[in-house]
Amino acid sequence: MSVLPAYARGEAHFDASAFLSSVPLLPRNALLGLLHAYRATISPTYGDVCKYYPSCSAYAVGAVQQHGAVVGTAMTAARLARCHPWAKGGVDDVPLRSDFRHGITPHGFVVPATPGKD
Repeated sequence: MSVLPAYARGEAHFDASAFLSSVPLLPRNALLGLLHAYRATISPTYGDVCKYYPSCSAYAVGAVQQHGAVVGTAMTAARLARCHPWAKGGVDDVPLRSDFRHGITPHGFVVPATPGKD
């Protein structure tokens, strides 16, 4: 399994007092859970064969974290369409959102930002 890029890992932690503000993040985190399961079980069987960095599954994690479940899935589908035997490959990072207002846990899940930490 390839390592997640630095932008896909963080230091935030879930605060129980922010439970209600975390409800809109449930679809995003559910999809991230599925991606983590894929990366832990299926992805290692393929080995390190991706022409791009980060790998397509790591790109999917970053895209869903930064852009949400719907847009992140569309970005991942576009990335998978670019991945073919004749692709040049190379570095293809997820475009980071300048207005990203959430925190990312060390395991890659998205949590509401802690107030006062900018």
